[in-house]
Amino acid sequence: MPRLRQAVAQKVADRLFAVEAAIDEALTRAAELTAAMPQARTEARLPAMVGQDALDRATEVLVALVEARRRVVETHKSLDSTRAQIGLREVDAGDSYPKPNPLEPTGSMEDARIQRIRAVA
Repeated sequence: MPRLRQAVAQKVADRLFAVEAAIDEALTRAAELTAAMPQARTEARLPAMVGQDALDRATEVLVALVEARRRVVETHKSLDSTRAQIGLREVDAGDSYPKPNPLEPTGSMEDARIQRIRAVA
């Protein structure tokens, strides 16, 4: 049963990681678009009022994607709690950095990576 649960949990984790990556990619592209619009207006020597509505909408998209990312992070935390509830141990998958532990003081990500390498060695 633990192997079955682990396999099913891995399927869910894979989909979660895919959503996280997709939102980060969309957020990056939306930020690039939002940054490019005023640059293009300046380059074309157009007045500030030109394209303001489009810039407003692009900014709304950016805010919505940040909110979506926040919700996915909350989902990730909830799934981590669920993993513990069903008796599965944490496995090394997904990001290359460990999740921060809210009960421990935070160090740099480089320190965490070095500690993780030492643990594997």
